[in-house]
Amino acid sequence: MAINLTKGQRIDLRKTNGATLTNFCVGVNWGSIETKALWGLSKKVQNVDLDLSCILLNANGEPCDHIYSPLYRVDVLQKFGLPAGKLITGDGALKHSGDDLAGDHGGDDGLDNEIITVDLNLINAQVTQIFFFVNNAGAEDFAQIPYAKIRMYEGTPTHVKEVFASYNVAAEPQFAGRKALILGKLYKKDTEWKFNAIGDPTEDSFLGQTIHRIMQNYK
Repeated sequence: MAINLTKGQRIDLRKTNGATLTNFCVGVNWGSIETKALWGLSKKVQNVDLDLSCILLNANGEPCDHIYSPLYRVDVLQKFGLPAGKLITGDGALKHSGDDLAGDHGGDDGLDNEIITVDLNLINAQVTQIFFFVNNAGAEDFAQIPYAKIRMYEGTPTHVKEVFASYNVAAEPQFAGRKALILGKLYKKDTEWKFNAIGDPTEDSFLGQTIHRIMQNYK
């Protein structure tokens, strides 16, 4: 049975059979905003463009790799001292499925809109922490988005074999005015990887602000 994570919860990557989870997906599923129009006879659909990203840190707390959308403007990233976006880490251990610019229409389809696959066996030995976070490229805040859920599961971006853990991270009053979410982090303790569900909403309007926030307050 999957673990329903709560904010601040830390878990070992061990399955019920005692085996360690080393190959898995971190996915985010969210919905577009649908409102009724013309006295309820029709509905208006507003696309929601969330971006799932991650940064990888070494033992000194310094960034050593990243994954975020290549669609971010390089000139804006440079103002934050950040390189261009990419969808795969240098060691090939983490891969992004690509941008979803809309979210689910017509309700939850049960599939993740953006996914980062993780192979802990391939991660560069210098990496000790991996932070996952989501930024909204649009104007709406997370209190307006009908649902946004993060989950870790065995499988592929197109096939869920078994859900290991899940965490609801939107549609809550405290998310009003917040446009970014620091979801959680994988971290290495001794030689074992663990996961910490952070779940902190922020008012960051750009990915660079979120990365700076992580570097200042969470590492």
